[in-house]
Amino acid sequence: MQGEELRQKIKEVMVDELMLDYKPDEIGNRTAIFGAHGLGLDSVDALQLVVALEKHFGLKIADSGAAKGILENVETIAAEIEKSAA
Repeated sequence: MQGEELRQKIKEVMVDELMLDYKPDEIGNRTAIFGAHGLGLDSVDALQLVVALEKHFGLKIADSGAAKGILENVETIAAEIEKSAA
């Protein structure tokens, strides 16, 4: 799975696993996941997201430094999944 299909699946996982008050189609590929100008998720959500990404996509995020860059938005998550699958 890659491209737009992958990005859509990531959005669906985020909405389902984090119980977001958004529909997957309302989340842009480059919408910030954290912070007031994005989805507004917090550190607890980040942990849940890391677990969900490993469960659904086999993506292992080793440390918090790496997580900060990977969990920026749907696009950065998708790029990391595509890179790890290659």
